[in-house]
Amino acid sequence: MESQRSILIIALAFVSYLLWQQWHEAYGPQPVQPVSQDMADSVPAGVPSASPVTTANGTDEDVPVAVSDTLPQATASNNTQQSISVKTDTLNVVISLVGGDVIHADLVKFPVTQGSDEPFSLLRANNGLYVAQSGLVGANGPDGSPQGRPLYQAAASSYELTGDTLQVPITWSSNDGISVTKTFIFTRDHNDVKVSYTITNNSGQTAQFQQYAQLKQTTAEQKGGNMFMPTYRGAAFGTADDRYNKYSFGDIEDDPLRENTVGGWVSMLEHYFISAWVPPQSETNSLYSRLVGGQYAIIGYTGEATSVESGKAIELNSTLYLGPKDQDKLEQLARGLDLTVDYGVLWWISKPLFGLLKFLHGLVGNWGLAIILITIIVKGAMYWLTKKQYESMAKMRNLAPKMQQLKDRFGDDRQKMSQAMMELYKKEKVNPMGGCFPLLLQMPIFLALYWVLLESVELRHADFILWITDLSVMDPYFVLPVLTGASMWMLQKLQPTTMTDPMQQKIMQWMPVAMSIFFIWFPAGLVLYWFISNVITLVQAKMIYASMEKRGIK
Repeated sequence: MESQRSILIIALAFVSYLLWQQWHEAYGPQPVQPVSQDMADSVPAGVPSASPVTTANGTDEDVPVAVSDTLPQATASNNTQQSISVKTDTLNVVISLVGGDVIHADLVKFPVTQGSDEPFSLLRANNGLYVAQSGLVGANGPDGSPQGRPLYQAAASSYELTGDTLQVPITWSSNDGISVTKTFIFTRDHNDVKVSYTITNNSGQTAQFQQYAQLKQTTAEQKGGNMFMPTYRGAAFGTADDRYNKYSFGDIEDDPLRENTVGGWVSMLEHYFISAWVPPQSETNSLYSRLVGGQYAIIGYTGEATSVESGKAIELNSTLYLGPKDQDKLEQLARGLDLTVDYGVLWWISKPLFGLLKFLHGLVGNWGLAIILITIIVKGAMYWLTKKQYESMAKMRNLAPKMQQLKDRFGDDRQKMSQAMMELYKKEKVNPMGGCFPLLLQMPIFLALYWVLLESVELRHADFILWITDLSVMDPYFVLPVLTGASMWMLQKLQPTTMTDPMQQKIMQWMPVAMSIFFIWFPAGLVLYWFISNVITLVQAKMIYASMEKRGIK
């Protein structure tokens, strides 16, 4: 029984490894294909018209369409200012005055590599196009004009946050008396930017407008995770009925998004970071997606159509988030936006584990120590299961001679053999699954913690001690994997086996070596958890065996 379980576990691990490897080859990140500025300028704009999305399964006519084939250029002289820069304590952004798009965004508090002075660039106009566009369409919307998108004017070429908030207004006026002030509102210690439109109509007739916002990114594959640390780069959205949906570039190509919802949101994800547009949550918005030019993915929304009488003014608002996947802040912006920190099917275990991990970090101030403490807590809470497991395994080993006698007595009569085994288990009060069941209960916790360590931006560049300066990546000197393998070998020696087949014995002897190699690519924080878990298990095993000896259980 024990040998069968061991072989089954090894087989499942090997098959899982092969499946994971195949998945990574098919869908995993690949090296980036740089996009030049000239290419970026020639990308189809994909600016939506005012056509609403009427049904979740609408036709192409129901979907916003591009009003021009190329990115519109403002009709202005070469001396006309084309962009402005904004610096805050969290963001350095560049806003194009053509359309008022955010074409570059650096995350000031997140270096591209540990110890680097260069901030991580989330949005960029070249080297892999990724921009946040927004504007006004409709019958009188300047972004829906066949002549091209509007050229806004700004009072200055650069702005810097000095107080708690910073407002950056850009203005546009038409020849027929319509004026628009598009204001970007930045707040200290915030990664969300409020985007407000003040529309004044002095045209002498009623004007109609519709707000839109979208994220546009190249679909060219970029360097990212590895086989053991898979990361998702693609789109996601949320609706009133379905809080979180991944929407890959392949989905955008094969099945473009067309859905109406109250509230909702759209986003682009790349491992620890997210860009997201959050429309007014009390209004009905139309979510859409589109593949442009065969190589650029767009996901966005259009808001409700709004009429402005002559002599009147209205204000439209939305929110652009550019930053880390901070669950607490994302949850405040929109329902389900925090689920972009994707813990998978075990989220119901991962979320409490992450909450406990954050609490422990608040006490000790070191994520590595917090991982050690959470391991002690988890293993302590599961001590009774470990005790049951070891006692069951010991009793099964003690039954080995009697099991052999039954085999000799009944030979190939499987029915009588099974009946005799069940009677023996009942007489000796042994549960044959007692050694396997506790292990099955612990595996979901291991997997849940794996996703916590993989997805939580708080662990990015998190220092521990000595050579381990980033718990979210593999140990650079492979010390933890080797120690983990050594602890597994010690556990193996502490637990006698009933295996008699020489091949099975050799496989089990080499398991610690195989697992050490396996753990090389895992995040150092996860390997630390596994190593400390093994050490605690060794201590618990000594205690359990000592207790069993006192009770006469060999």
